[in-house]
Amino acid sequence: MEQQIGTLYIVATPIGNARDMSERGRTILETADLIAAEDTRRSVVLLNKLGIRNDLSANHKFNEHGKAKWFVSQLLAGKNVAVVTDAGTPCISDPGNELIKAALGHGVRVVGVPGACAAVTALSISGFDLSTFFFYGFFPRENADRRRVLERMRKGDTKTYAFYESPRRVMGAVEFFIGADADVRLCLCNDMTKLHETTFRGAPAEVKEQLLAKGNYEKGEYAMIVEVQDGYFLREVEHVSTPEALLADCMVKRGVSAKDAIRLLLKDENNTYSKNELYAASLSLKERFA
Repeated sequence: MEQQIGTLYIVATPIGNARDMSERGRTILETADLIAAEDTRRSVVLLNKLGIRNDLSANHKFNEHGKAKWFVSQLLAGKNVAVVTDAGTPCISDPGNELIKAALGHGVRVVGVPGACAAVTALSISGFDLSTFFFYGFFPRENADRRRVLERMRKGDTKTYAFYESPRRVMGAVEFFIGADADVRLCLCNDMTKLHETTFRGAPAEVKEQLLAKGNYEKGEYAMIVEVQDGYFLREVEHVSTPEALLADCMVKRGVSAKDAIRLLLKDENNTYSKNELYAASLSLKERFA
């Protein structure tokens, strides 16, 4: 008789309030042959609250790649495995994806068991435009990386972005937006679903004042929702004339060579063409009038 393959369940767990655990999720955690947990010490606390006794095995970012093979062997032997993270939905800035890919590669059925997700919960209460949104994960630590992210946000057509941030870096993130003079609105959600859940809303400078007023803001994880305001987007510039016409006009009016005209135009704040575009235009003029 052919061995029946087990099922891999991706189970969302509460992000703070244990009562948010779904009945279906609870049943799967009770009946699974094995639970793959990001941190067994933290998961056993939740299981104890739920009155569940089951076998736990670590599946974290440091062992996920190698451990996936072992979990797959258990699945192929007919065991059902439930994947949980410390809080929320697995694979959303948490381990689990390597195991899922390995399981799918061996024909294992993968089933999602929905529930809490910090990013989605924060988005839902932000009051921002959610016609489209972009989940980024943790906000970059370095200012150079933050500037690149902000530039991409300004060049895109999505207004709302979701990030995670640690309590130790949350003020630095807010101050980055202030220093960049970014025209954005923030919704910072701290300790969601817990007793002291707090939400900070407004322009970056306003949110900084709210954090300072709270005093002990360096506790609990944050979901940070950012909405780019309409006038802050970087739209593609429409050129009013061709680079050839602009270059020729500069050469005639200033009485200079093409090389000098390019140098002058690159210093002109009203010029919207790049160095390469102007050089290509000079070659085009040379071919036409040589």
